[in-house]
Amino acid sequence: MTKKRIYLNAFEMVCAGGHQSPGLWLHEDDRSHTYKDSEYWIELAKLLEKGKFDAVFLADVLGTYDVYGGTRDAALRNAVQTPVNDPLLVVPLMSSVTEHLSFGVTASVSHEHPYTFARRMSTLDHLTKGRIGWNVVTSYLKSAAVNIGLDDQMSHDERYEFAAEYLDVCYKLWEGSWEDGAVVRDKRSRVYTDPAKVHDIRHEGTYFKVPGAHLSEPSPQRTPVLFQAGASPRGREFASKHAESVFTAGPTIPVVKKGVDALRESIRANGRNPEDVLVYTTFTAIVGKTEQQAQDKYETLKSHVSYEGALALLSGWTGIDFSGYDPEDTLEYIQSNAMQSAVEVFTRADPDKKWTIGELATFVGIGGRGPVAVGTPEQVADEVERWRDETGVDGFNLAYTLAPGSFEDFVELVVPVLQERGLVQTEYTPGTYREKVYGTGQAHLKEDHPGRSFKHLHETVKN
Repeated sequence: MTKKRIYLNAFEMVCAGGHQSPGLWLHEDDRSHTYKDSEYWIELAKLLEKGKFDAVFLADVLGTYDVYGGTRDAALRNAVQTPVNDPLLVVPLMSSVTEHLSFGVTASVSHEHPYTFARRMSTLDHLTKGRIGWNVVTSYLKSAAVNIGLDDQMSHDERYEFAAEYLDVCYKLWEGSWEDGAVVRDKRSRVYTDPAKVHDIRHEGTYFKVPGAHLSEPSPQRTPVLFQAGASPRGREFASKHAESVFTAGPTIPVVKKGVDALRESIRANGRNPEDVLVYTTFTAIVGKTEQQAQDKYETLKSHVSYEGALALLSGWTGIDFSGYDPEDTLEYIQSNAMQSAVEVFTRADPDKKWTIGELATFVGIGGRGPVAVGTPEQVADEVERWRDETGVDGFNLAYTLAPGSFEDFVELVVPVLQERGLVQTEYTPGTYREKVYGTGQAHLKEDHPGRSFKHLHETVKN
């Protein structure tokens, strides 16, 4: 697929305190505490569609960040992605006031059965008229596993084996259970659905046994647009087989480029076209009408960052308890059962850079693991273009520092500059999320996608 433009997602989370900027809830202009209100999500959706954003990408976790100091206290004190609500439930609010904005929702395969989850996603795809994407994650917080009754989370690599079977179940339900034309709605013959065209999937695997049929009729996309964010070798292999879009993050251009190149090579090795997979990286913009105004904003934001909160966030990502480290200690690579890529990008990915714990806390405190661009609209647009050109990414997950002010600034100040340069869309493509990415008429998985092979499940599995 030829790159025609830069894709823009708003990187959000249905939580208090600022998704990846711990401490900035203290800023007088921050309204992240209104995450509980319908009005916040409705107004945000209108704003993002006005700015011609492709999607809002909703992150999620199912546990508390309790690695730092062995307790959740630091996360609670500093509102580190907690309290947090269900991201899927705000999607109908946002879709009801928009026509084109799409929605990437994070949902873990580790903590919900695929039979019930498949129905939830089909429901959202119906309600949004095909504007749903699914960020497939395996979860990295032990607290989430423990709270659903497990003694511990699965090992890092086994989680991907589990995820592969989970996706097979979903593919069978979405792609193969109901044939095209199963729903006839024929009042004359008094038949709503033709029973001969609805099939049991009869799945029996290592982790799941699902004998029956999907509960929902086929939605506009059948399978939602598939995101994946694993950047470890095992995660990259999984993404290379299944993902249509991949989310990555890194502090420098060389780190992100290295990851993008490795991913595209892995996609090619799995028999897919690397250009069929869009790659997004995290990016935070702090914009002012003048350079001085932007720098003043940045300094004010930095003064609100919580050192403890940043390390609580980083401890959760990496599985490393940073509470016993001094700010001048240097981070070394430690194998863990959490998000391995979060450690690697700050250790192995750039051998020329040694990060102290203090530097990490300061860096992570504004926008998480990605770069921060500070400047005028033109300067920020320059950085967006440079990162696209030098890393090979297709788009950006734009993180926020202040909710919703960061997105307001980007829409009002930066988007017009990017549009003038022909870098982002000025009008939406009609159709589903997948059609907006791949073109009109391509609402379903591509024929070479492994999920598409289950389209003819009924020919091999007879009722």
